[in-house]
Amino acid sequence: MGAGGALAAGAARASGERARRRTTPLLGADPVTAPAAATKKATTKKATTKKATKPPTTKAATMAKATKKATTATTATTATTATTAGTAATTAAAPQATPQRTAAPVPDSSDRSRQVPPAPAARKHRPAPRVTSAPSARATTQTGERTGSRRLSPRERARRDEAARRPHLRLAQPAPAAPTTPTAPPAPPLDPTVVDAAARSGVPVPDAAELVEALVAGLRLAAQATGVAPEDVEARVAQVLAFLRRRLDGDYAVDDFGFDDHFTENVFYPMLRPLYRHWFRVEVRGIENLPAEGAALVVANHSGTIAMDSLMVQLAIHDEHPARRTLRALGADLVFQTPFVGTIARRSGSTLATSEDAERLFARGELVGVFPEGFKGTGKRFSERYKLQRFGRGGFVAAALAAGVPIVPCSVVGAEEIYPIIGSMPTLARLFGLPYAPVTPTWPLLGPLGMVPLPSKWIIEFGTPISTSGHGPGAAEDPMLVLDLTDQVRETIQQTLYTLLMQRRSVFF
Repeated sequence: MGAGGALAAGAARASGERARRRTTPLLGADPVTAPAAATKKATTKKATTKKATKPPTTKAATMAKATKKATTATTATTATTATTAGTAATTAAAPQATPQRTAAPVPDSSDRSRQVPPAPAARKHRPAPRVTSAPSARATTQTGERTGSRRLSPRERARRDEAARRPHLRLAQPAPAAPTTPTAPPAPPLDPTVVDAAARSGVPVPDAAELVEALVAGLRLAAQATGVAPEDVEARVAQVLAFLRRRLDGDYAVDDFGFDDHFTENVFYPMLRPLYRHWFRVEVRGIENLPAEGAALVVANHSGTIAMDSLMVQLAIHDEHPARRTLRALGADLVFQTPFVGTIARRSGSTLATSEDAERLFARGELVGVFPEGFKGTGKRFSERYKLQRFGRGGFVAAALAAGVPIVPCSVVGAEEIYPIIGSMPTLARLFGLPYAPVTPTWPLLGPLGMVPLPSKWIIEFGTPISTSGHGPGAAEDPMLVLDLTDQVRETIQQTLYTLLMQRRSVFF
């Protein structure tokens, strides 16, 4: 074995680990085999370096190392020869194939300095990692890609999840009936989604009678729980059904003023009765002073921030009078210009406060009500309570004189305390076109809760009628007579108010 073989054996031993590292393939890549010449040259260089820095050793160690080097050199020479022979055989067997890079022969030590060192072996690039998981929805959205499925909205996703959690219930379909004739097709199965044909539907459709029976049964249970007689509940349900039937059939009349007696009897008055009987606990006096028939003019004081007193007077005349007469109140223009309020006022019998409308109502024999104080009475402060304001120019007296109807003074105690006015907001009133914007102890401090009236005790007294039939035909044109009768009515109401205040035990009792 020559000097070159010994050097190669030492280099192979010293750099065996590094050679194995370099030749070890990466994950997912093909193994790379380094050429023999490059391996030999690198091994030789490494061995030379180690030889120069090798420390002195003993004789036994030297002999053991020489034996090991000889064995390694023999193995390396055999591997190099086999590699060269295999390359030559491959080249001879496939001359048309792409030429492959082969290892150069091992140069001798004498001509090593004169040969050009071979080029290093080219290493393959590291392969790109394989993506085995799908990209997330957020990454897909950021890159602008569109997935195959449409993106669901939160509402659709919630509906889909709800449907998945609760499976649909299907009705059991009966077996189809046998055809009567051999050629007749079998009857189609029942479809639960069909509701327009009751005979061919899988869902039972209750009729109106069954719905009413179920409603009455539920109301009877609720009445028993609250201590109300079930008979009263049934009677009330019957009235509601009769009302709805008449409204749907159009079996009701409306006069030229817009008064709907059917609506007033079944809707308007029932809504006011809880306030009249249980909240304000109205006490009525002198109801016999109202005529049982024929026209008359009822003149009352006005107070309470909201015209609640006019509603209570209407209900008192209807419920307490033996003839159950209806008061046709005369209201200001603002009442009928307000949405919803104007419609309800018309349907309940009120009309504009004009002489023409009053004369037409007197001609029909109606009971007409007027509140001469107007907004001056409802908007006065609590410190001026029960002090009547000016009654205007006496237009209502002139209308009564022209028609020859009696004037019935009416005094209302208790309305001043439901919304006691302690201040006003004139700027807000001008902004909304209102006559006043009140400030009460509960409004606007408590918001909507401040609109609830205080439960004061009410007393309504109808005074002795003042006759106008003894005056001549031209009495309505006499201003002195009109003013005299106006002051007489005003003084009568004021004195009655003082008397009732002295008789009342408390504001709320």
